[in-house]
Amino acid sequence: MSARAMTREPGLSVIDGVAMLVGVVIGVGIFGFPPLVAQHADNTVVYIGLWLAGGLVMLVGALCYAELGAGYPDRGGEYHYLNLAWGRQVSLLFAWARGTVIQTGAIAVVAFIYGDYAQRLLPLGKYGSAWHATIVVLALTALNVLGTYESKRLQVLFTGITLLALITVIVAGLLLAEPVADVAPAAADAGGNMAGMLGMGMVFVLLTYGGWNEAAYLSGELRNPGRNMSRVLLIGTLVVTGVYLLANLVFLNIFSLDGLRQSSAIGADLMTIVAGPWGGVLLSVLICITAISTLNATILTGSRVYYALGRDVPQLSMLGAWNDRAATPVRALLVQCLITLPLLLFGALSENGVQSMVAYTAPVFWLFMCLTALSLLRLRRRNPDRARPFSVPLYPLLPLLFAASCLGLFWSSTLYAGVGALLGLAILAAGLPLLLLQRPAETVASGSN
Repeated sequence: MSARAMTREPGLSVIDGVAMLVGVVIGVGIFGFPPLVAQHADNTVVYIGLWLAGGLVMLVGALCYAELGAGYPDRGGEYHYLNLAWGRQVSLLFAWARGTVIQTGAIAVVAFIYGDYAQRLLPLGKYGSAWHATIVVLALTALNVLGTYESKRLQVLFTGITLLALITVIVAGLLLAEPVADVAPAAADAGGNMAGMLGMGMVFVLLTYGGWNEAAYLSGELRNPGRNMSRVLLIGTLVVTGVYLLANLVFLNIFSLDGLRQSSAIGADLMTIVAGPWGGVLLSVLICITAISTLNATILTGSRVYYALGRDVPQLSMLGAWNDRAATPVRALLVQCLITLPLLLFGALSENGVQSMVAYTAPVFWLFMCLTALSLLRLRRRNPDRARPFSVPLYPLLPLLFAASCLGLFWSSTLYAGVGALLGLAILAAGLPLLLLQRPAETVASGSN
């Protein structure tokens, strides 16, 4: 490595940062979650309001993560922040939750979105979506076990394909499709708790906005992060929110809120209306490619959680094995797959696979997101003199607002997401005995490698 390369300063401009943020956030969820959001919205105003509120929560959350990422840079992410703020027991429980609920649930969610579109291309019977989901998880796990990392180089290309598919849908909907008259929709759950239904709607919206917490770590690569980080997050949030609002206005214009609720593959349905069956087939292929890209990245990164658990808990040391030839944690990948497969079966036996997997992951995810937000407050008190290249504005208001939002989403998803939510929380509780198995303080790894 040259001396210049070793001493170079962070080189990402504001435009570079915005491009990376938009590329990380905009994904396959926009083709899977709008119908589920519509099922929890009473009318079109509420529906659009949920997407606007999601953009606001994304911005506030990203600002909080940006301060944590700038002040405590570490590849361990939330594991590292929770460890610093609340101790090893909380961070270890998070690692368990991420490995058994959050990450595996996320794999299952994307796999079912893939399955819904793949079923359009190659029908496999009543449980076709679940079969497609299972096949793709097994195939991509095998790919990662073999150590074939070449697919990582295609992530940028696949992001471009996602944007191409979304732009195609928006343009087709605006210019080519005939709008339908909206009907007065019935309440999503006339006898239920409205706040709870809106909370579940926000859960699906924020899953579509997912990824901003990873993009917030850009602070270590930006030029002048103290000034530019807020610009990147503000501009990026406006771009993502604008694109999602435009896409959803197109969906409403073409299908109406009631029609949107009934669609299982909204992008393909719209393109079929506009360009006939072959248009729907083409978009289904593009969305399947996008889902495969997301799944591959999620499977690869998720296996590292088990690897960290194997290093921190002696009784799970077999998970910490690393295959030098393939440069991958083979055992961790296999365990991750074995946990995911029963989730796919649970989703297949549910009325809606995507919705059941979201219910499974949501309460646990938002619980630890709330603890991460509170970590910022705790670390400010514990380390008041620590250098912070970026500080969240309006402190402590914004961190408290974000923590309260996370707590509300945890409450809504726990009470109104059904059996799946209780199952996810039960799996979290099953990890409590792990806290008795951790190594002594002097030997516990930080989880950041």
